[in-house]
Parts: sequence; structure tokens; C-alpha cells
Amino acid sequence: MAERSTAAVDVADNSGDESLTAQADQSTADGVVKNRERDTDTDQAQGSGGTEGSGKASPPELHSGHKLARRYRLEECVTRLDGFSSWRAVDEKLRRAVGVHILPADHSRARSVLAAARSSALLGDPRFVQVLDAVEENDLVYVVHEWLPDATELTTLLSAGPLEPYDGYQMVSQVAAAMAAAHREGLAHLRLNPNAVLRTSTGQWRIRGLAVNAALRGISSDTPQRTDTESIGALLYAALTQRWPYESDAYGLSGLPKDVGLIAPDQVRAGVHRGLSELSMRALANDGATASRHESACTTPEELVKAISEMPRIRPPEPAFTAPPEYQRTTYQQGTYGRQAPRPGAPQSVPAPPPPLQSRTGRALKWAVSALLIAALGLGSWQLADALMDQGNKSDDTNQTQTTDGDDKSPKKPASGKPIAIQSAHDFDPYGEDGTEYPENVYKVYDADPKSYWETSYYEGADLGNLKPGVGVVLDLGKAQQVGKVTVTFKGSTSVELRAASGDTGVMPTSLEGYAKVAEGSGTTVTLEPGKDLNSRYLLVWLTELPIQADDGKWRGRVMDVKVTS
Repeated sequence: MAERSTAAVDVADNSGDESLTAQADQSTADGVVKNRERDTDTDQAQGSGGTEGSGKASPPELHSGHKLARRYRLEECVTRLDGFSSWRAVDEKLRRAVGVHILPADHSRARSVLAAARSSALLGDPRFVQVLDAVEENDLVYVVHEWLPDATELTTLLSAGPLEPYDGYQMVSQVAAAMAAAHREGLAHLRLNPNAVLRTSTGQWRIRGLAVNAALRGISSDTPQRTDTESIGALLYAALTQRWPYESDAYGLSGLPKDVGLIAPDQVRAGVHRGLSELSMRALANDGATASRHESACTTPEELVKAISEMPRIRPPEPAFTAPPEYQRTTYQQGTYGRQAPRPGAPQSVPAPPPPLQSRTGRALKWAVSALLIAALGLGSWQLADALMDQGNKSDDTNQTQTTDGDDKSPKKPASGKPIAIQSAHDFDPYGEDGTEYPENVYKVYDADPKSYWETSYYEGADLGNLKPGVGVVLDLGKAQQVGKVTVTFKGSTSVELRAASGDTGVMPTSLEGYAKVAEGSGTTVTLEPGKDLNSRYLLVWLTELPIQADDGKWRGRVMDVKVTS
């Protein structure tokens, strides 16, 4: 178990640290309050000479209202530790909240923090909290990053209980894919814990502190990919069990019982998804000491992404159906509407009927009205009969009369142009290395938000770099339905094919051969209409040529919106 100590020792050595301070870049009000309490504890523990005694540079004297670069106004200190401080601030130029890490320019970690921040900023991956600025100025080094007021830490989510299987699957899928992309660019996190993982209001998972959090605390690793992979396994373990997979308590979670060792999540808590339990063990037990029932260990985020893609997809839970309230018939009693009803059993006065018309004028008026009604009825009946006879003659002349009897069983076609709801969507890349193309964003093709989109990976040419015939999105309509047309909106002119699985297919095909091409086109908004009746549950929007989007000359496709009608 010595090899596994990189992440485990980090947790064990810093569990006290985490109980005193939170991550520097908090994004929720709850996190800010907690950090303020932890900062008080830290200051009491260190005392006025604690920093000097450790040989580290003392933090600069800063206060609320202080401005950096005449732009960033400090609002509230959320962390003060190891010679650096972290603040919630306001970018007065763009009028938005930001987070700021500050440390003296002569701090022993200042150079490494600057280098880590600039490397993280160059990645530009939206799955990470973005570094906005990294500056050395007036004997200070400071790093400015995004502040996400609508995001919630995984720590806070787990305080209410374990995540549902679908939420845990989405979390590990998106975090593993993001870290695989970061490691391909030579970047590691090394401090990937429940405080560093956030879920936004749209359900997207984002990671903060890439490379910067480790640099601030002077943490390094000889096996960074292995360290981050084990950390992802620990996150999934905590999400499934609400327990930390080590003996020490951390991040508000209880550790495992002592002298028991690492046990699978489905042995810790009943009802845990078996596939996710296996996955967390493959990421955690990456020193080769896997149980006999587990498959090979995952030692890199890429291997973890591949293992996730081989799992059966976990569907979102069906929305709970709320029965409408029982229909209540309302009756009104003559003479009581708008007034208080009489008590039960009380005598009720019956209003007298209006007196009849006794005058000669009244009798004449009644006879006149009756005569008019009789004349109108006679005229209407004659016109109705004439219209029916005329319609019958026309039907006979044009031979369009249809007779039906009880043996007529011809099916009724659904009304054309009726919208068909998309139940779910899945990225489709059967020719890729890991078989995925940003699966965490694929729901945006039908979320009714015209500004959101799902995009492909980058390629060296419009023809996907001659690497594959295309990539796409599979639309699940929930059941086989009659499809009239599919309208797809792209960012930039894109060539696309509409492919469909057989109507009697109960399982979504995983190969391109499982979908037959039924229409094709190109443009920014493309209407794809099958040439004949199409009955299918799974539709594939298959992109075969991409528009250029990136400044570096690389190519990618963006699907903004998809609508299906009968």
C-alpha cells in the first residue's frame, strides 16, 4: 500500500488543515461563513508569530476596500494560511464578483504559483474555474479567478446525504473527462477534494484550483496522474456512501472504521449502484491490491474515462407524477350566490315567481315572438336540408364518398407538425479513443436555451482531420414514434446526416451500422425530412463536416438546438 500514499498521506497530513481552512476560492455564501470561522481558529492557533516561526514570509497587511491594479476591490477575506490570503473581490471594470489569491512577491512559493496560474489559464477548458489574471505588482503576487455564486460545493451537497446514482455518474464522468484533458496538456490538480468540485445550477460539474491550489500549499507528486485518479475515486466513494475512504475524518465526512481497510461502497451502505461501486474501487485500489471481484485498476484519468464509457449508461430518474386533485362539483342555489348560505335546517323562503303578463300588450308580444321563432325554425330546416343535398351531389360527382363500418381497422396517422419531446441525448463517437465527445454538455441540444450548445472535440480539418467519418448526438424519443422532420441549428455552416435506428430496436445501437441514413443537408439551420414514413425511437444527428471556430485554425462543430416533429 506504499504506492497509494500520495493522495492518502495528503489527506491525512492536511485533514487538520481542512478543518481550519477551506479552499481559497469559495463560491457560495455558506462556504464563506465556514471559512471565516476557520480563519478565526487558524489565527488563534498560529498566533502573531506563527508565520515567522515557520520561516515563511508574513502576509501583506490588506483590508476590505483595498484595490489591486485600481480594478479589483477586496471585499472579504475567506482564507489566511501559510503566508497567503484569499479574498472575495469585485472587478469594478466588468462589474462582477471574482476571487483573488494574494501572497508576498518574496514568498518561497510565489514563482510556482504564478507559473501554475498562467498554465491553468492557457488551458481555457470551461469545465474548470477559469484563471482570469496572474500579476506581480508592488511586492505582491496575486491570482484572480472566476467566482461562481450559483455553484454548490460537493462538501455541501454531501452534508444532506449521498448522491443519487445518476448524479454520482454525472459527477465522476465529467470530472474524469476534465482531468484527462488537463493531463493531456501536462497539468495536474493534486488537491482534488470535495471542496474543489462544484455543481452549477444547470447541473454541470466544475473543478477549481487546477494546479494553483497545490502550488499555494507547496504540494507536488512524482505520479500526478495516479494521484488525481485516486482522488476522483475518493470523490465517487464519498458521493455514494457519505463516508471518506480513509481512516481519518475529513471534509465533514466520517472516515472508515480503523483496522478494517478499504471496503467497497456497496458493503458500506445498502442500495449503492454496483457498477459505480466497482468503478470507485478500481480508481482507489490502484496499487494492485484489488479484490478478486474487481477488474484491473485505473491509474490515469484516461483509463478511468474508458472504464466509465464501458459501463451501461445510468438514466436520469423519471419525474415524479403528481395526480391532479379530485374534481369537485360546485353547485349554486338560486338566490344564495353571492350571499351567505342559510344554516342547515333553517327555514328557507322560496321566492315567488314573476307575475304573468296580464295586459293585452303582453299577450300580443308573446304571440309575435312565438310566430317569429316558428318562422325561423322552418327557414333554418329548409336551408340545412338544401345544404345536405347539395353536399351529397358533389360527393357523388367527385367519387370522394367514403363509407366505414365496424370492420374498418385502418390506422389513423398522427397530426403532422406536432412537436415530439426528446427524452434524453447521448454523445456518439464510435471511432474515438474513449468514445466520448463532451458528454456532460450533450443535454444542451434540447434544453430550450438558444445560447447553450454541445460541441465536438478539436480537429485539424473540416473533414475531422481524416480521423473518422463523423461524430454526432443520439436523440432518445422514449419510444418508437412517427418522425416527420428534424430541425438542427448549428454555430456555423455544418454538413449533417440524419440517421435512424430500426423502429423495433429496444436498445440504443452503439455502432454507426445500427443507424440507417434517411436524410442529409448542410447549413446553419438544417431541416432534415425523411423521404418516406419513419418510425424510430433513436435518431442520430451525424456531423460529417465541421465549420472553423477556433483562432488557432483548428476545427470543431457546435450544435445549438434540435427539434423533432411528427
